[in-house]
Amino acid sequence: MTRLYYEDSLLTSFSGTVTESGLLPDGRSYAVLDRTAFYPTSGGQPHDLGTLGGVRVLDVIDREEDGSIVHVLESSLESGRIVAGEIDAARRRDHIQQHTGQHVLSAAFVHACNAPTVSFHLGIDTSTIDVSATLDAAAIAAGEDEANRIVWEDRAVNVRYASAEEAAALPLRKESTRTGTLRLVDIENWDLSACGGTHVSRTGSIGAILVAGWERYKGGTRILFACGDRAVRHARALRDVVNGATRLLSIKPEELADAVTRLQSEAKDARLQARVLGESLAGFEAERFVRDATAAGRSMVAEVVDRDANGLKSLAQAVAALGSSAVLVSQSRPCLVVAARGSATPSFDASAVIKTLIARFGGKGGGRPEMAQAGGLDADAAAVIEAVGTLQ
Repeated sequence: MTRLYYEDSLLTSFSGTVTESGLLPDGRSYAVLDRTAFYPTSGGQPHDLGTLGGVRVLDVIDREEDGSIVHVLESSLESGRIVAGEIDAARRRDHIQQHTGQHVLSAAFVHACNAPTVSFHLGIDTSTIDVSATLDAAAIAAGEDEANRIVWEDRAVNVRYASAEEAAALPLRKESTRTGTLRLVDIENWDLSACGGTHVSRTGSIGAILVAGWERYKGGTRILFACGDRAVRHARALRDVVNGATRLLSIKPEELADAVTRLQSEAKDARLQARVLGESLAGFEAERFVRDATAAGRSMVAEVVDRDANGLKSLAQAVAALGSSAVLVSQSRPCLVVAARGSATPSFDASAVIKTLIARFGGKGGGRPEMAQAGGLDADAAAVIEAVGTLQ
């Protein structure tokens, strides 16, 4: 079969004859044509989308056993029919920019940092290349600068063919393991790679290459990047976030990092102060609860309090530290419950209390005889407290 995108990556309208059709093992319809411009998922580049004979194409698969391209369809097409193919031009253009940008960027990291690419993935928002070297910010910037220089010089991108033997004598950026005739993508005086993907005809059409981030990965570096329209969208989103943050903080963009560091420090201090105050408040509340329970002749504190799970736990621990046992219930529904044993009531089993309440009101939880908790009890706090009263 003829792969039309080999010769014209910008081709998005064509016609072809259905030579094979049927159902895949998963029940989806498929068709094979004598010629197609649809690109199948391959080499890190996702497949094209579009229509064949007005039927939506859901997936495009490279069938290795016979070299055919399988078009997975929303509904069936009969064999022998001549159909018009329409490819999603925006998606194709985006993939062309990203894939050619990857060639340029991968070569840049070889030239600038001696860091060859070991894998490539074209994602929905950003794409990634994994290089074999650990790179720092300066090296990343050097590679990014070199890549954009090649873009702005608008160098020619040509396709030629060579046998595996001929290719072995050429300066390919990465040695090919394929046999037979190889398709070579040649970026003028910059990169030569065996590749079956779609590409621009000149590097200027990539638009720009933006490194969006990087991280250490498997002994090397994973680099996130965006090209062309994606680079513009990424830069715009970053601009809007930075502008919004600087307006809220009344600072200049270059002051943002220092401002975030200062806010983190202040937040840490505030959390520490809040914890100290919370512990003090828990102590005062615990004393009041124990005093009220003693006055009422109860050996256990059973109260509804307006606190989250951590607050309930801290308060229950404060009650237990005074010698009394406690069952504290949140005001929310579904309820949170924390039970704690004090030294004055050694027979109190917090985990048994929680199990009993879960059996009656639902929810999940557990713990030890000294401390247990549960959440998701489907009852009003008053009903839970009433049930606790029967356990005393």
